[in-house]
Amino acid sequence: MKQLPGALIVDITHNIACFDIMQASFVIKNAWPDFPDGTIHLIGVNTEGGIDSPHIAVKFQGQFFIGADNGIFSLLFDDKPLEAIELDIIQDSDFFTFSTRDVFVKATAMIATGKPFSEAGQPYPSLNERFLFKPVVYPGKIIAKVIFVDHYGNAFVNIDQKLFRDVGMGRDFTISFRAPGDGISKLHRSYSDVVPGEKVALFGTTGLLEIAINQGKASSLLGLQMNDGITVEFMEE
Repeated sequence: MKQLPGALIVDITHNIACFDIMQASFVIKNAWPDFPDGTIHLIGVNTEGGIDSPHIAVKFQGQFFIGADNGIFSLLFDDKPLEAIELDIIQDSDFFTFSTRDVFVKATAMIATGKPFSEAGQPYPSLNERFLFKPVVYPGKIIAKVIFVDHYGNAFVNIDQKLFRDVGMGRDFTISFRAPGDGISKLHRSYSDVVPGEKVALFGTTGLLEIAINQGKASSLLGLQMNDGITVEFMEE
């Protein structure tokens, strides 16, 4: 980067669907905790700024996040950030379609070279809110949805391990989706616990329920897509 020679740049992904804030938030939320203090994250999804989605920078747990406040920041953190500013940066270009280069990079250089965070803009009191779909919980059932499908076709469901255990209480279960007969009634620890081509359910590194096929693509072979409904039904004792 011209403004900051010698900067270590890590490209997390260029595979986010265009304008897909939910998909971007899932990837960033699962990536940023593994970066060291002082890391500056540039979020290049839906970057065009405006009155309703200004360019901002957020400081959270020793790291910095720069992007347009289109709702994505409210999805990234379990706790609310303590510091946020609306960027006050004059860009060098007369064009307003490449904010990542013309605004975010300049803000990155300011922060990385030691300029106080508060001097990059004005205090920004509250983030635009977006809300994730929450699983619907019954005494013996959880109704959830697919919230992400990765490059391998694995479908991630918005059920974490704690919720599964609290509702299930050790009971037998069936995970159902789409056509009858495609259910899964056992959890495994890894994809290779089943033979190639067999479907598998597990809790992976994200902490969320995954539906996958060993050496196959669950999204296409099982017809699982973003926002599809998933039901976990626990058997009566």
